Amino acid sequence: MAARPRRERTERTYLPGIADVRICGDEASVKAVLDALEHAFRTTTARDYDDGQRAYLQLDTGCTDPDSD
Repeated sequence: MAARPRRERTERTYLPGIADVRICGDEASVKAVLDALEHAFRTTTARDYDDGQRAYLQLDTGCTDPDSD
């Protein structure tokens, strides 16, 4: 079987100071990491899946001020 050619990928763009984070682990570990990140950074609400064993979120690495909301 011949290898198929690689598809052309579009260049990714990133916002300065914004990190995309994916966390994998058991439910308790994921929660502990999310709690620590939310305490230290402004973060988006984590989108969890796989019964709480994985989560995606973004965090602002350029601003560590507490959220005023």
